[in-house]
Order: sequence, then C-alpha cells, then structure tokens
Amino acid sequence: MRLILVFFVLLPSVAFAFLSEGDITALQSETRILPSGERIAFWAEQFVGTPYDTDPLGEYVRKNVIVSDEKVDCMYLTFRAVELAFGKNPDDSQRIALDIRFIHSGKIEGARVVNYEDRFQYAERMIESGKWGKDITPGLAGNLTTLKTSGTEIVFIATNDVFASVSALRSGDIVFFVNSLEKLVDGAIIGHIGIIKKEADTIYLIHASGRKETGGSVKKVLFRDYLSKMPFAGIKVSRFPADVRISE
Repeated sequence: MRLILVFFVLLPSVAFAFLSEGDITALQSETRILPSGERIAFWAEQFVGTPYDTDPLGEYVRKNVIVSDEKVDCMYLTFRAVELAFGKNPDDSQRIALDIRFIHSGKIEGARVVNYEDRFQYAERMIESGKWGKDITPGLAGNLTTLKTSGTEIVFIATNDVFASVSALRSGDIVFFVNSLEKLVDGAIIGHIGIIKKEADTIYLIHASGRKETGGSVKKVLFRDYLSKMPFAGIKVSRFPADVRISE
C-alpha cells in the first residue's frame, strides 16, 4: 500500500494522453485493490491538464472511436474515468465502454463504433439507466427541488442547500449539475458533469472546464469554490458501490 500511495503523489504530473497501453495496464493492476470510488477519482485525476474538446459533437463521436484521450469534454472524461477504473487492461476498458456509454450496447466493426446514435447524449439518461451508479441525491440533503420539462422530471439539491451536503461526498462520486429551467439548452437538463476527489477533509472537483466555443482544460478545483460561482440550479450525485471489482 505504501508504494501505491507514493505513486499517487507522483502520477498527477504525468499527461494521461501520453501513457502507453502498457503503462495503463500497470496502473490498473496497481490500483485494483482500492475501493471503486478511489479508482474512479484516480483515473479522472490523470486527465488534469488535458485540453478541452471543442468539437460540438465530440471528437470520439466524430471519429467513431472509443479512445480519443488527446482532448476531452465533461461526458467523455466521466466515461473514461469509470471505464479505466473498472477494466483490467485497455481492451477490457473498451469492452466496458460498449456497455456503459450506450443506452443498449455499442457495436464495433473493424476499429470503428457504428452505432454512436445509441450513446447517452443527455446526462440525465445516464442517471436513469442505473449504469452510472446509484442516485444518492435524496440521502444527501433534506430539501430537494423538482424540475419538470418536456415530460421529464428530475429531483435535485438546489444551490442554496448544496453546501450542507458536501461533507457526505466521497471520492469517485459523479456530480451532475442541473440547468435552471430558463437556461436549458436543446432540452438538456444536465449542463455539466464532474468527479469528486476527497483528500483527508478536503473535497475537490475534477472536471473538463471549458466551452465548445473557446476551449479550456481538465481542472482539479476546490469543490466549495466551484459551487460558490457555478451558474447551475443545483446538483444530482451518483455513486458506485465501493466493492465493484476489476474483472479477472
């Protein structure tokens, strides 16, 4: 365990996009004993500094590929952090991707994904699917708010109540940021996604910070600071069981 902890201190300075498949496999082996949430946060942190994907469709969708780590948006970052956390090697992580990125399942012909139209295009569908952990929002706060639009209803913690829930978060929790009704874009209720990294009593948000028009990069920021400035109406949170293991 001591070796792994030292590894964690050194690794964030490494640019993830430059890791070889062999390096990824070695890291997946080193971190497999950790709780699932710690693994998710670990892999999310490896993307810190990675440029923001400005392609409106997403480069990975545009290219019809599973892996496109040179640039990421908030959804792709979430996809990859979980897939890498649960896979035993890069190929296994891609196999997992064909399940959890899609409403049904992804299909590959040659080296290309041929049915990206079946992917989760709206993050609220990720929560509903159950593939992205359990919705723990009701257990985090006493006061919840409901947003209803176009036949969809979503219950979330409103901005003014979020701070009371921060201490209950754990590494690897996935935070879905809810748009206010007047700021819905193309009907998307969820406007952003990030991953929690908890270090002692300090809670960070790792997220792809940027805009399609202007770019940006993946950042690790104090979660309370982000909450104090965020333009969203509130949050939902999902969590995987701690004992989700890497497949043998």
